[in-house]
Amino acid sequence: MPKIKTHKATSKRFSITKTKKIKQRKAGQDHFNARESGKTKRNKRRDIDTHSSLEKTIKTLMPYN
Repeated sequence: MPKIKTHKATSKRFSITKTKKIKQRKAGQDHFNARESGKTKRNKRRDIDTHSSLEKTIKTLMPYN
């Protein structure tokens, strides 16, 4: 039986913490940020927890993390 491959696009977008929580980067922080307020820019720096409905799918796509 062959090994399951890791879905590379998923592994680049999500990270699994030591306590098995799935973190993701906040959207909308690559460009056009000059018009954002300082508060918005600061809040976008922090990673967020992924919604619980996506956890099973992500864990299937990343079997060895």
